[in-house]
Amino acid sequence: MSQLTIYQDNYTDATVISNRFIDEYMKSANDAQLKIYLYLIRMMSARLSTSVSEIADMFNYTEKDVLRALKYWEKNQLLTLDYDDAKNLVGIHLRDLNATSSTDAPSASYVAPISFKLPMPEKETPVIKEEVSDPYAKPAYTLDELKAFKSDEATSRLLFIAEQYLKKTLSPSEMKSIFFISDKLGFSEDLIDYLIQYCIDRGKKDLRYMEKVAINWAQEGITTPKQATKYVHKYDKTVYDIMNALGKSTTPTQTEVTYITRWTKEFAFEFDVIAAACERTVLATDKHRFEYADSILSSWYKAGVHHRGDIQALEDNFQKNKAAKAASNNKFNQFKQSHYDFDALEKELLSN
Repeated sequence: MSQLTIYQDNYTDATVISNRFIDEYMKSANDAQLKIYLYLIRMMSARLSTSVSEIADMFNYTEKDVLRALKYWEKNQLLTLDYDDAKNLVGIHLRDLNATSSTDAPSASYVAPISFKLPMPEKETPVIKEEVSDPYAKPAYTLDELKAFKSDEATSRLLFIAEQYLKKTLSPSEMKSIFFISDKLGFSEDLIDYLIQYCIDRGKKDLRYMEKVAINWAQEGITTPKQATKYVHKYDKTVYDIMNALGKSTTPTQTEVTYITRWTKEFAFEFDVIAAACERTVLATDKHRFEYADSILSSWYKAGVHHRGDIQALEDNFQKNKAAKAASNNKFNQFKQSHYDFDALEKELLSN
């Protein structure tokens, strides 16, 4: 679904929950309805857009759950839903509860007010952030941090460029990915621009994929578009074909390149032989695929495989030996037959 713009009659730069909502509406709403309404208030306060699918992912609901919750609040007159001519949801109008007549809301029994006295700390305690052991781990950015990042002039220009490349409005999670690449990985605006172009040229528009590529570049010490260009072009097409055959879509690591070089240079296998090993690997395991493929290709190399046709001959021979071994292990064949001198045995019986 398309991105939804959330707006209301009044605006304050804070997440404010009306007391009337707590007194009159909260008791009757279920867990999903409450979470979704409060999330809409938070997104509206931060001036961020969202979508039905993003809300569903946020709380592990289905899109139908989200739509049911939205229609519940519309029925209770806390919001109105905007649709286009094709009946697609395009906007959510959060109504001002203070401007709504109390007769519009469901009745609620009177509850005596409860006072909470919060002690003021004598001295503000500094917040110590826990250190992350992984230098490339993505921080859990808050919406306020994201808002500050988005308000920067250079960042706004970068987000605009990204939206032009991707041909869509960036979601908060996608903006957080660019924030991570800029903030944590230290990529310049030019390098992020090149990163997005590089990924799109390879048919990859997912920001999570771009994150993985960016981490790989950061690990390789790449800091400029020139270095990135040199890095991505240092491998020939065969390397990427083998990566794809193993279900890998990222730039190869040095360890992966070492394996591929071993297969193509040391073993001197043709691509179709390597592709056959990759096919068996993908069907057999989801993890450690390079190690698994290397074990197959090493055994083929020792067996003298040079072409794809040799593989079938090798497997036919293996099946033949397996069948012969099974036959030799048959219990009947293992029985040791005795040989008797029946003439001597008959004389012995008659003498008795």
